[in-house]
Amino acid sequence: MTALLIVLSIILIAVVAIQIGRVADLATKIRGEEEMQEINNRRQGSFMLVFLPFFLVLTIGSGIYFRNYMFGFGAMDAASEHGPILDRLFNITLFFTGIVFIITQIALFYFAFKYRGRKGKKADFIAHDNKLEIVWTLIPAVVMTFLVIGGLDAWNEVMADVGPDEDYVEIEATGYQFGWAVRYPGPDGKIGEKDFQLISGNNPLGQNWEDEKNIDDFQASEIYLPVNKKVRVRITSKDVLHNFYLPHFRVKMDAVPGMPTYFVFTPTKTTEDFRKQLSQYPEYQIPADPEDPKGPKLWEAFDYELACAELCGRSHFAMRLPVKVVSEQEYEAWTATQPSYYMSTIRNTDEDPYKDRLFESEISSRKAAFNDKLETALGAESSAEKVFQLDYVTFETGSANLTPLSSYELDNIVEAMGKYTDMRIELAGHTDNTGEADANQVLSESRARTVFDYLVENGVSADRLRARGYGQNQPVDTNDTEDGRENNRRTEFRILAQ
Repeated sequence: MTALLIVLSIILIAVVAIQIGRVADLATKIRGEEEMQEINNRRQGSFMLVFLPFFLVLTIGSGIYFRNYMFGFGAMDAASEHGPILDRLFNITLFFTGIVFIITQIALFYFAFKYRGRKGKKADFIAHDNKLEIVWTLIPAVVMTFLVIGGLDAWNEVMADVGPDEDYVEIEATGYQFGWAVRYPGPDGKIGEKDFQLISGNNPLGQNWEDEKNIDDFQASEIYLPVNKKVRVRITSKDVLHNFYLPHFRVKMDAVPGMPTYFVFTPTKTTEDFRKQLSQYPEYQIPADPEDPKGPKLWEAFDYELACAELCGRSHFAMRLPVKVVSEQEYEAWTATQPSYYMSTIRNTDEDPYKDRLFESEISSRKAAFNDKLETALGAESSAEKVFQLDYVTFETGSANLTPLSSYELDNIVEAMGKYTDMRIELAGHTDNTGEADANQVLSESRARTVFDYLVENGVSADRLRARGYGQNQPVDTNDTEDGRENNRRTEFRILAQ
């Protein structure tokens, strides 16, 4: 019904406009062309004078009315260290251009009235006026000189890169149609190299895994930044031109394919600080969702955001990413929970160049896991609970030869036996049911004996150890699937005395 009324109203307005045009044509024929032209000129000139104050009041008044929604005013103070510099430069420019705007608008509408076409009046033509030329050249030149010098000074300060000894956080933002991929350095604080030729389904950024700085890098679905700490953002693009835009921090830089750019800034207000700032203004006391009047208010739902300020395609609007500014302690806690992309996605796949080695983080985590299992077994009351699997003791296929990486787990056992000097253990070998049962029994015994020999060679007394093979007789999973058979092929650690 509403749509029908709108269509009918548009049709009615069109009919009225056509009829007014016809009446005007008829009046022209009755009164004569010259007389009607005189009337129209006078009417149009008067309309210009009437419109002038309305236009200026509306322009200036709308700016005042919406000031708390505009960057650089009221609630929207800059949330970065360099932001006030840009806001001040903008306001100075606005002051001078505002004066010119008001003067030119007054002159434009006034001249439209004063110099309207009138019978008997002729236009005057001024071929040249030196004084006028000097005035309108010199004044803008002087003003522009100060603005340009101030702009260059602001540019040099805002666009300065980090120094070699500065403490800062570096992240990388890669734009693509249609989203952002954000990469953080791991504990080493360094972002690894990447090459577009290495991009694949498992490696969307083309990280070079042979560069060990990539090993602990992680990718995040939102941007976390520590407050009052310098942040350097590497900005790249995978396809077309994008623009890295953090409006509340006055950060804006193109993401150009094949040409990395950067921006350095220091956040000065946490997300919670900015929300409190917004809560002081009535404009932000309304519900964030008009359809949920009891839901969070606009200031409570506020979040900084990363946007793309370049028209990069039909779904350009989707390139938004939440940005959270937190205390440095919260930032450190957040980064500690983020998994390395390499460890979670690439490790032990065909793309992994380090299958034959362990990293310090893996060695530490495996040792911690072993110690947790050992402490649990030592504290258990029943004998069934005093046994656990040695997850990282493995053998070559069909052989009793240890794989090179098994030594780390076995060294954990050596250390534990040195710590708990009264502990006696059994090393139990198990296989799946592939092949002959007798052969599996022999293989399990050989594997248990290999582990036994390794521990003895590394200082553990033989009378504290017992090696025993159980063949395929004690499966812990089905032998009908490859995963099940893999679980059944295992070496166990059983506490006999402590």
